[in-house]
Amino acid sequence: MSKLSVEVKVIASALASAGIGVAVAILNQVENDHALLGSVPAPLQSVILILLPPLASFLAGWSAKHTPRTLPAQSASREQ
Repeated sequence: MSKLSVEVKVIASALASAGIGVAVAILNQVENDHALLGSVPAPLQSVILILLPPLASFLAGWSAKHTPRTLPAQSASREQ
């Protein structure tokens, strides 16, 4: 297994929020109501709604403090 510099939980949260961003962008287009972002042009609204949620989620996950885990074998060897 290759070592990732980004944890899997961070990638998963970014993908989930990307899906939500896409859903909101589609809803915005289907309803043909661009009032969600006011006077921003419609194509730019779609880009903003797709990119900002995963970016915010990724940055939040990346900056969150990680609590290291120890394997049961490692903790047992430390006690001896």
